[in-house]
Amino acid sequence: MTGTKMIFDEIIEFRKDQKKLTKKYRSLPDDLEEVRKILTTRPDAKPPYSYRIEGLKIKSCMIKVRKISCKSLKNRGVQSGLRLIYAYFKEESRIVFVELYHKSEKSGEDRARILKYFK
Repeated sequence: MTGTKMIFDEIIEFRKDQKKLTKKYRSLPDDLEEVRKILTTRPDAKPPYSYRIEGLKIKSCMIKVRKISCKSLKNRGVQSGLRLIYAYFKEESRIVFVELYHKSEKSGEDRARILKYFK
């Protein structure tokens, strides 16, 4: 990936997710900037921190990040409980953020949202 600039996009619902969670976790914009830096050099799934979402029957590579460090959740490190879902388009060097949530508020990713944008 060196030499190639990663392009980051977001769907509208992701922006709403981020806005809602930022009210609770003030450091979230900075935390997501750190995630972007990491994804620029290591965009593919890296278990146990992130993994591909299987069973969607779509061509897009959907990845769920389970380990996101959040400064607002002190002493939690990557055990913050935040989850990030994104689509990775290797050929285009592009990542589209799809969903952001806390595991205590939802049990899993919004598959209907994923299919709405990437089917």
